[in-house]
Amino acid sequence: MVPVLKRLSGVSGIRSEIHVRDDLEFKLPKTASLSIMITMNILLQMSFFIIVSSSDKYGEFLGGSPTFSGLVIGIPTVFGGLALIPMTRLDKGKYALSLHVGCFSAILGHVMYAMAYRARFLYMVLIGRCLNGVSFTGFMYTKLYCTDPRIVGVRRRTTLASFLVIGQGIGMSLGPFLGGLLYKVGFPNPIFNGYTSPGWVMAGVYVVFWVIIAFYFEDVPQVASAESLPMTGPKTPPIGNGSNPVTTTRHIPVIQTPMAFLSQFTAGQWGVILCTCWFSMSCFFILGSWEANLPVFGANTPNLRWSPNAAGNFIALGGITAFPFLLANIFLAKRTQDRKLLAFGSGLGLFGLLVFVSLLRSGKVNYGSLFVCWWAIALGFNLATTATISLLSKQLPPEWNRWSSMIIQYSNYTGRVTGAVWGGSGVSVGMLRYVGLEIAFVGIGAVLFTTLWRNLKTKTG
Repeated sequence: MVPVLKRLSGVSGIRSEIHVRDDLEFKLPKTASLSIMITMNILLQMSFFIIVSSSDKYGEFLGGSPTFSGLVIGIPTVFGGLALIPMTRLDKGKYALSLHVGCFSAILGHVMYAMAYRARFLYMVLIGRCLNGVSFTGFMYTKLYCTDPRIVGVRRRTTLASFLVIGQGIGMSLGPFLGGLLYKVGFPNPIFNGYTSPGWVMAGVYVVFWVIIAFYFEDVPQVASAESLPMTGPKTPPIGNGSNPVTTTRHIPVIQTPMAFLSQFTAGQWGVILCTCWFSMSCFFILGSWEANLPVFGANTPNLRWSPNAAGNFIALGGITAFPFLLANIFLAKRTQDRKLLAFGSGLGLFGLLVFVSLLRSGKVNYGSLFVCWWAIALGFNLATTATISLLSKQLPPEWNRWSSMIIQYSNYTGRVTGAVWGGSGVSVGMLRYVGLEIAFVGIGAVLFTTLWRNLKTKTG
């Protein structure tokens, strides 16, 4: 009788362990705090995109060139990357600091951008965007929050990453549309007009949002400083009874040097890191370059001759028509492996690039054909970005999540700033060369992807 009870006790312990493990894999943070982080991502995306449709005209009015407009679009990410260094040293493993600093710098940057018109000072636009860039540290913190093992289970990370990508879609659609619509306000006075109104509107939105953060955001618990460093430790002894011991893994904080920790990764894990970083950079390079290029290309194409409002509407239309598919991705992500999502998104984006090359060679670029290309690129590469941060967070140990979020974010920053400058220069360097470089980026990613296909397999959800 006693051996039977021991066996039953062992089975019960295993079931309890499995139930606890399932709960941990599916856990989510509190709804109010999660909503604030997702909304912050949307506002940051809008801050990035709202000036896209009119920045070339604004820069031209103040004496700048199309390349300068590309720099204005992309420069915030450089300062976002620089600001991450002190931010990650001061945040103590929490998120409230990034939210408060983000709102403050966004308000200041948007006001400075708007005041450049009255000052008639070209580089004040650039200064405002640089200040705004400090708020873009929030891009990393929203990714980190959605993959933080303290509050998000491993089977919920791709789902939350899909919400962040929806934020990209909203920002990419609503930002240029609102910027183009505000351009139509006209120029009744030197303070609030077609060039400056995007800055004033976004500054006001951040003021309201900052108040909401102060009342409703609940941060994660305080963590010891050792927990934010790479660490490892031995497993605890097995617990259980009889022939069915239940083993649990508990990491005892043992601080290691970065080199000692990095030496634990296999060649396959290094390949996964390289592959995800390359795709993260490439996707944002291509998306950023198209968003910066479309207003310039459309204004210089004889059968288009777009105004800033028309360019903003076109960019927004691509995002709006892609939005239902991004929304559906929330449900598909629960059942689809990250590597398959990455392959499909990149393939769809590559299709749009190849069609655009054929249109340029045949000289048959018109509104409809260009829209097909932009829709495929916007949907495809946005879908592909869903997989990068979630895939890497699942591949690496939980204590490495902060650093994996940072390297993905720096890859995003690199793609955004270089892509925006490349897009602003697209007409000058030649559109075939412009698209050719983007196709080459996807081609290199395809080689990495096919080589590492087996290593990229992770849990779904």
